[in-house]
Amino acid sequence: MLGILQFIQQILSTPAIFVGLIALLGLLLQRKDPQTCIKGTIKTILGFIVLNAGAGVVQDSIIPFGELFQAAFHVEGVVPNNEAITSLALNSYAVQTASIFALGMCANIVLARFSRLKYIFLTGHHALYMSCLISIIMSISGLTGAKLIIAGALLLGLVMSVFPALMQPTIEAITGDDSLALGHFGSGCYWLSAQIGKLFGKKEDTKTTEDINFPKTLSFLRENTISIALAMFLCYIVVSGAAVFTAPAEAAEIIGENNWIIYSIIQAITFSAGIYIVLSGVRMLINEIVPAFKGISEKLVPNAKPALDCPIVFPYAPNAVLLGFFCSFIGGIVSLAILALMGNAGLAVAIVLPGAVLHFFCGATAGVCGNARGGLKGCIAGAFIHGVVATFLIAGMYPVLSSMGFANTTYSDTDFTIVGIVFGNLTKYVSGNMMLGIIVILFLIPIVYNVLTGKREA
Repeated sequence: MLGILQFIQQILSTPAIFVGLIALLGLLLQRKDPQTCIKGTIKTILGFIVLNAGAGVVQDSIIPFGELFQAAFHVEGVVPNNEAITSLALNSYAVQTASIFALGMCANIVLARFSRLKYIFLTGHHALYMSCLISIIMSISGLTGAKLIIAGALLLGLVMSVFPALMQPTIEAITGDDSLALGHFGSGCYWLSAQIGKLFGKKEDTKTTEDINFPKTLSFLRENTISIALAMFLCYIVVSGAAVFTAPAEAAEIIGENNWIIYSIIQAITFSAGIYIVLSGVRMLINEIVPAFKGISEKLVPNAKPALDCPIVFPYAPNAVLLGFFCSFIGGIVSLAILALMGNAGLAVAIVLPGAVLHFFCGATAGVCGNARGGLKGCIAGAFIHGVVATFLIAGMYPVLSSMGFANTTYSDTDFTIVGIVFGNLTKYVSGNMMLGIIVILFLIPIVYNVLTGKREA
């Protein structure tokens, strides 16, 4: 029995397999022939693996950029990284995290079936990270055993439904239809970026990032892979050059035996290649998961929408992706300076370094959202505000985790910090059974509302 449970847990915690099984379920519910089921399932898994492979290439090329930045400008502080904090926390909360993760998926489906929150969250790694954070917070509240797992699962199911719902109007504006949702825990700042964008999007002739006209001599920049590679080369050459001349020992450890100029060229082009792979995986995944999901929508959860990872929006505004990253990163640097000044003034604050992974994936998505609502100006302003707000939210959440002994790193994306700040601080006033009761009530509100209004769909 234990072996079976471990096998099921491994399936649920392997995002590519989990998404593939969701696609298979949708195809089976549509009574597709075996050939179509096999083809659709494998192509869905393949698309997800290609997407993840591209994300891995991007991450491997962007992490050294952050390290070089830190070395060049001699900044020390908290490094926001979801993977790092999760790996540390799993040493103490592995069982609770796995249990919350599995039951939280079920809670998400229950909400999708019996409320108006018709979103099924398919970004497995983010659900796992959130499960880990929730297990820590529930432990702080004094819950243990089955109560901790139940409370955690209900809270996970709720946030997996609420945040995609918050983003849906913006996703419709980006994609032009209502078939997809965003399942990524940076939604709080994506929504904010879209609202900032609205301030610039009232005129009909609003210029978007994709309307940028290049001179004929620069027409090659219309090719996204070229423009991304050149822009990242400029960033890398400045940061790596500064690191080489101000901190040669640290720079040599990061760059290795390569010449720093050649290293910058290779890293920039590698970054661009990673983006190309991500976009290819996104297209393949969308082409398979949306038709397959029709079966789940029609049979199991009426009108359900698949909530997918943030790169699904990248193909709709490639220029906004790059511009969003730059503006968000600048916002992170500005916030770092403000936090440093606050620290010098005697205020106890965490000094949050601008995490390159955070500002690329989340900043890029914020840029796309701002662009959809307010064009070029909306992209710039929305992504910059994302960088500022995300940094201060990280600083605000850090005390919650540091009180449990987790130092030097923390969760990065906005929704993690929102959940951490709200429920982490709530533990100061309520604990144990009262915390469980609050979460149960919050989970039931969408269902009860749907029943009372008499509009629950069969």
